[in-house]
Amino acid sequence: MNYISTRDNYRSVQAAEAIRLGMVPAGGLFVPEEIPEITLQELEEMQDDSYQELAYRILSKYLTDFTLEELQVTVNKAYNRETFPHLDITPLVKLADDIFILELWHGPTAAFKDLALQLLPYLMVQAVNKTEMDNEIVILVATSGDTGKAALEGFRDVEGIRIIVFYPDGGVSKIQEAQMVTTGGDNTSVVAVEGNFDDCQNAVKDVFGDLNFNQKLNQQGYQFSSANSINWGRLVPQIVYYFSAYKSLVQNEEIKTGDKINITVPTGNFGNILAGYYAYRMGLPVNKYICASNENNILTDFLNTGVYNLKREFHKTISPSMDILLSSNLERFLFMITGNNGQKVSKWYDELKNKGKFTVGQETLKKMQTIFAGEFSTEQETRKTIKETAEKYDYLVDPHTAVGIKSYKKYLQRIGETEMPVVIDSTANPYKFSRAVLNSLKGKVDIEDDFALLAELHQESGMEIHRALRSLDQAAIKHQRNCRGTEIRQEIEDILSLS
Repeated sequence: MNYISTRDNYRSVQAAEAIRLGMVPAGGLFVPEEIPEITLQELEEMQDDSYQELAYRILSKYLTDFTLEELQVTVNKAYNRETFPHLDITPLVKLADDIFILELWHGPTAAFKDLALQLLPYLMVQAVNKTEMDNEIVILVATSGDTGKAALEGFRDVEGIRIIVFYPDGGVSKIQEAQMVTTGGDNTSVVAVEGNFDDCQNAVKDVFGDLNFNQKLNQQGYQFSSANSINWGRLVPQIVYYFSAYKSLVQNEEIKTGDKINITVPTGNFGNILAGYYAYRMGLPVNKYICASNENNILTDFLNTGVYNLKREFHKTISPSMDILLSSNLERFLFMITGNNGQKVSKWYDELKNKGKFTVGQETLKKMQTIFAGEFSTEQETRKTIKETAEKYDYLVDPHTAVGIKSYKKYLQRIGETEMPVVIDSTANPYKFSRAVLNSLKGKVDIEDDFALLAELHQESGMEIHRALRSLDQAAIKHQRNCRGTEIRQEIEDILSLS
């Protein structure tokens, strides 16, 4: 299978080259030329698959220039009892009648990004070998919190690869920041950037698109790539857990093969929900995807009006991984929903760059709304949902998952009650956001030390503290770099000792 640009500005490439490059050098993102099909018969056959076998099945349909043996080795290294101690990898928990929580945080950094970023380093190394690349790969990552640590953990000490993570200073939780700045490895660098996540993401994208700077790197033996979900190798592993969730529902006799379900995804960058949309396009029986936002509800407005407008107030919230206004993966969705119309996508993104907004036509909006609904949760609603979920169901959720739960309830209020099952993505372990969770449960807690909050939350909830966070406060700080968004190029040059 070949991959093409969302902006019709680059030749088609195979999967290995798309993964190695990360994004289209001329601007745009790589997407598969066609979507492989999963038949109802194959859905039935999946019932006997382990998570690893399901991963081989899905990945082999997209990464056709990788051998089955290469994929099996990669999957087995990524998904094992050491990295994912839970037997189901992504267990599905029944919260209430027809409401199911898909726990995506059992990996080494307590966030859903582990499902892709434990796999991507192995794919990247194979991709470099397949494309006979001699340069050292430099992974650039802009993170709103979870991607950074998951990427650092995945690529730490991987031979032939350097990784540099940029995060918004003050724009991630203290736990997330501590996870990143205590990361070891001779090939890792972490930089705090003044501004918000969009400032980080835009600066990194500008570096990718700077042909002169890239040429300078190439001359000195380096090649940029990405571990953000703009990289197809980051996105494709996330398709797997949607099929896994469906399989669990069938196995637990909650549905029969072929029955439709709803799926709710708390998202800011649109990558996680886009992976679900790929599953739908492949044949997963889905009625509606509910795109759940926090008070930075640009996606809610877009899905309801067709207007994507960056000219709005930015909010720092208790669900910081969703504090995003420029959703990178929306571009892939627009390309597909318009029938692979790269000219339209290019026009819209030129308007976004020059005017700060674009508007899709009524035809495109109606197509989007046949499968997507946009809802959002306020800060007060998110806190109340955390408390109500703990009291009513004896189940602890982080602020992002709470946004998903509340947004789905709003969706039901809008369309009327339904007996159709819903799978709600739980994207992070609640201990990653212990202050927000504890404040939601007990009112404002007068504890300054974020790590003391872990013990307090454990005492309050009885939930086991995630292994990645238990002794984090005792880990040595290894990264203390910081810069302005305009200084990212200089920071990269300094880290790589470029002449």
